[in-house]
Amino acid sequence: MGVLAALRHTGGLWFGWSGQTTAESADRPTVLQRGTIGFATIDLAPAEFDAYYNGYCNGTLWPLFHYFPDRFTHEALHHEAYQSVNRRFARELLQLLKPDDIVWVHDYHLIPLGRCLRELGFNGPLGFFLHIPFPHQQMLRLLPDQAGLVSDLCQYDLAGFQTMDDVESFLTCVPERSHPISDHARQVGLGNRTLTVGAYPIGIDVDEVAAEAQAAGTQETVHRMAVSLLGRRLIMGVDRLDYTKGLTERFAAFEHFLEQFPENQGHVTFLQIAPPSRSDVLAYSEIRQALERSAGRLNGRFAEADWTPIRYLNRDYSHPTLMGLLRAADVALVTPVRDGMNLVAKEFVAAQDPTDPGVLILSPMAGAARELSSALQVNPYDKSGLAAALQTALAMPIHERRRRHQEMLAAVQRHDIHHWYGSFLHDLAGEEVTAGALTCGCWPRSRPAAC
Repeated sequence: MGVLAALRHTGGLWFGWSGQTTAESADRPTVLQRGTIGFATIDLAPAEFDAYYNGYCNGTLWPLFHYFPDRFTHEALHHEAYQSVNRRFARELLQLLKPDDIVWVHDYHLIPLGRCLRELGFNGPLGFFLHIPFPHQQMLRLLPDQAGLVSDLCQYDLAGFQTMDDVESFLTCVPERSHPISDHARQVGLGNRTLTVGAYPIGIDVDEVAAEAQAAGTQETVHRMAVSLLGRRLIMGVDRLDYTKGLTERFAAFEHFLEQFPENQGHVTFLQIAPPSRSDVLAYSEIRQALERSAGRLNGRFAEADWTPIRYLNRDYSHPTLMGLLRAADVALVTPVRDGMNLVAKEFVAAQDPTDPGVLILSPMAGAARELSSALQVNPYDKSGLAAALQTALAMPIHERRRRHQEMLAAVQRHDIHHWYGSFLHDLAGEEVTAGALTCGCWPRSRPAAC
């Protein structure tokens, strides 16, 4: 959604994988035009996709960047597929670029794309934004091609990260010294060229989220959920099904909460929505099974004839429906064990009724914790701390809930989606991006629905 917001403002081209695998690829990308935005996509072969996406992106880079060395694997075949797909992306994209274009590459799937474009002769402004954390050198050195990955990032004119922690981690991997140029950016001298690195925390469209949340109150799904609570308090989590989201720890903390504060039994319901992701990767099927066992055991232990403690749903809901559900929640649990930003935390704040807002419990390992300091921040591994935070949240008086919400809402509004892309593109291009001059290279999780 962030990329789409930028393109709505500037016009331009969204370029990426189509989401399809085919045995034979077309000679040129498929291009569709929707108003001022073009959508150019290419297919990948099944084996190519498996080695590139399931192998290198999600078996190598994802666990490493999220500090899960026990899940990290590295295969030369996967690394070559990663490089090969990026070289192909560069060749296909170059056919579509105009002389004055600005290229903004997104996320870890496409780190080498900038270098590949440079090798093919593209000399225009080239920016990169990483949506996930960047690891410290002590972690990144597990990667056999650490130097190559860092060198690829240095081919961009501007490399953006979610937080200053990520900027500092990246700088531990760059031997050249840097110097600050603003409160959020630094410059690194690289021979005869300069790389700017900075923190650009991604935001949300606050007004859009608030409008969706308010309007969704009359939706059937939201209405039926509210009625089914029978007056009970609602605790809610919304996360992709991923081992970085702290879901097993969250379930254990909720069970501990019911043990330590038994007066809540029968009076609160925990709704966890966790749509499946990467279901063909073993690690993700394992966590799904673990959560299903945990929810079943907990419900079997505590449930009553008219009360189910955990409602655990593995399905997708529309964004307006999710915003409506978040608005209805008394407490949101956003407790990843490592996350680049986590926009659910910001969406929860924007979705609330300011006259009677819910309470956000937030992990300090989420990038959003830097901005949302008025949330109840608790380490997701601290089972007792999370249980106590739930009790505090449910008992919090309305004047304190309003104060915390006002402070967080101001932070979310200050760094909204328009501030995110506006500040990045200003630092990359040095001026307002002209209509139609922006090309965004993206992976499908960022693909606008119009594509």
